[in-house]
Amino acid sequence: PQFRSLHRSTLDNRLEAEAEERSRFDAAFNDLAADCEIIVVDCPGADTYLSRYGHAHADTLITPINDSFVDFSMLAKVDPENHDIVKPSIYSEMVWEARKARFGIDRGKIDWIVMRNRLAGSEARNKRDVGETLDALAKRIGFRTLKGFGERVIFRELYLQGLTLMDVREANIGIAMGLSHVAARTEVRTLLAAIKKPLPRLQLVA
Repeated sequence: PQFRSLHRSTLDNRLEAEAEERSRFDAAFNDLAADCEIIVVDCPGADTYLSRYGHAHADTLITPINDSFVDFSMLAKVDPENHDIVKPSIYSEMVWEARKARFGIDRGKIDWIVMRNRLAGSEARNKRDVGETLDALAKRIGFRTLKGFGERVIFRELYLQGLTLMDVREANIGIAMGLSHVAARTEVRTLLAAIKKPLPRLQLVA
């Protein structure tokens, strides 16, 4: 894979800084588009212009959240007593604006996937409540839900080495593939299968 690193502009003037960031993003995207079938954009957790611009170019948007109402609060404000949805939160509003911008670019649509991440093996009440509330929010603001990755040691070990589960055999790092690793690989393949690659243009995953 090829990599490009994009940094925020250091210009003081906001409009000039945004123009510089747009130029950097477009240059990197067009450069990668010449050789790549899929472009993955890893956006920061902060609300920045560069992040919003990347979102607006996505065909598929994948939002991982930990299985807790703390992370859920970035998607929607929830009544703590009954878990009813009060209103969409800051990130959902940002995605709404990105969808409008995406349509304005080439009349395209963003397929939004919210993925529950680091799932515990036990069926705790909080896990069930988060799942039910997430399904309700999905119908309200328009995204797909996906059961993501379980809480596994292998993911933490590989993260520190900058590797993915698909790199274990090729990297020759001495990790034997056990049943837990096979299950983890199945989770990765399930995610990849859930991504719908659009036909008319190159896919940009944010």
